[in-house]
Amino acid sequence: MPYEIPAPMLAKSVPEVPAQEAVPGGLSYEPKWDGFRGLVSWDGENVEIGSRGAKPLTRYFPELVEAFSRLLPEPCLLDGEVVVPKGEPGSQRLDWESLTQRIHPAASRVDMLAESTPAMFIAFDLLARGDRDLKMEPFSERRAQLVHLLAGLPHPIHVTRTTMDADTARTWMNEFEGAGLDGVVAKPLAQPYAPNRRTMFKIKHARTADVVAMGYRIHKSGVGVGSLLVGLYSDDGALYPVGAVSAWTNARRLELIDELAPLVQTDDEGAALTGAGQKSRFSAAGRDSSFVKLRPERVLEVRYDQLEGWRFRHTVQFERWRPDRDPASCTYEQLESVSAYDVGAVLD
Repeated sequence: MPYEIPAPMLAKSVPEVPAQEAVPGGLSYEPKWDGFRGLVSWDGENVEIGSRGAKPLTRYFPELVEAFSRLLPEPCLLDGEVVVPKGEPGSQRLDWESLTQRIHPAASRVDMLAESTPAMFIAFDLLARGDRDLKMEPFSERRAQLVHLLAGLPHPIHVTRTTMDADTARTWMNEFEGAGLDGVVAKPLAQPYAPNRRTMFKIKHARTADVVAMGYRIHKSGVGVGSLLVGLYSDDGALYPVGAVSAWTNARRLELIDELAPLVQTDDEGAALTGAGQKSRFSAAGRDSSFVKLRPERVLEVRYDQLEGWRFRHTVQFERWRPDRDPASCTYEQLESVSAYDVGAVLD
């Protein structure tokens, strides 16, 4: 039988890379890979890939299942990240859109995408090896066992690099973002594996931008604003959706309905106009993703970590309303550009 896949150990956000002496026993620093968390169980016959949300990923990545079966030298339970690189060698970066498209109900499309946008696995922890349960061992020992187990394995299985030097980790923060990574993780060397507990530290890029309110979705409870859809203007004057702001309190959701009412676009009969929203492939089937359209007249400042293509990579956080800003001035030009960096160089 495969190993029992536990809930993953989590990380709490901190504003900057912590020093070695921040925790007893010191820290190990590693790049923060931006993909699907994957806990891989290989018992010598069967492979299972579990996600952070307990949804199995096994059927969506047949090329990884084949690679684990063929390459892993002995039964083990790995923790890591499933990512999809795109681009030519020497100029590759992680591609979130291609990764999310891998979650598809049709087996034929799964097989096609496994060929056209193959994934790779970045291992960063080892929870079991053979009959030995390593979860209660300190991370320093688990890391040593991981390197010993996977040393020399070819693509698509990789072991993430680490450093004990905080200054090197700070350099990675700046350089590796150009390859699609989104920060650094600091792991206490002396701590055991703690499922579902935030005992690690994550340091992510945080920037601000002024964006235009384009519409809102009703909260899943059916009452109040669940998320506010925001956009930016391109050089041709078109307003493009770039993400959503959510995490409002119950009281604030109700207040926003009244505040935004004067901006709601209506038809000739006074009914609110709606549009089709974008839905995650992990969303529940049948979930309504439509939104109420707003006239693009109100500006807000948001915090974001990185841009991917035309959109913010993650949900953005509300900072403040900006009544002093002209919506037309909310363009892509205000966003910080990031120098390109090759995924392969991160793996070296």
